[in-house]
Amino acid sequence: MSGDLKWNKIFGAALGTAFVILVVQQASGLIYHSEPPEKMGYFVDAPDEVAGAEQAELPPDWGTVLPTADLAAGEAAFARCQACHNATQGGADGIGPNLYGVVGGPVMHRAGFAYSDAMAKHKAEAPTWGYDQLNSFITAPARYVPGTKMSFAGIRDTQTRINLIAWLRSQGSSGFAIPAPDPARQPGAAAPAEGEAAPAEGAPATEATGEAPAVGEPATTQATPAAPPAATSPAPPNS
Repeated sequence: MSGDLKWNKIFGAALGTAFVILVVQQASGLIYHSEPPEKMGYFVDAPDEVAGAEQAELPPDWGTVLPTADLAAGEAAFARCQACHNATQGGADGIGPNLYGVVGGPVMHRAGFAYSDAMAKHKAEAPTWGYDQLNSFITAPARYVPGTKMSFAGIRDTQTRINLIAWLRSQGSSGFAIPAPDPARQPGAAAPAEGEAAPAEGAPATEATGEAPAVGEPATTQATPAAPPAATSPAPPNS
């Protein structure tokens, strides 16, 4: 008889515990109940900063930046490319083509390498790996050549790209000329004039013409006085 009471107590305690758990769950659901939002999440209208920066950024002035580029830093930057490429003369292709002589060379320069159809299409539009073309490709390969098999995300830092391109040029592309520096982008260069040059703001105009004087010509503050009329002899008296 006592054994039955023992089991009854155990079952009763278990049922009581389960009842308490259910009550607590229901009570907490009522207390902390919240309505689901009409629209899940929220939209952040943030423009693509990288795309905007690339659109606003001018290509480097290669005639200025290449002669001063850090080749050692460029070689160090190439370390992130070595999983797929090498740049040694006569080196074999890897996952990507050998890049020896790539600067200034033709797109798809490695005969026998299985380039993507996207790269073949790009070659028809831009057949040479010039400085600007390499710079754009290294910045964001998938954006510059949509559909390329190259999965590399790109290098966003401009100076790192300059150093890398300068180092690649030293690997079999030294004969590809560096352009002359752009005079318009040198420190202290005057901004290009649009149409005819306007007179300096505040330059006085001549009173005779109402126009501003030419550059370097002193402005006149008064009109040149007219010459006095020539004197005439009095008419002789009637005789």
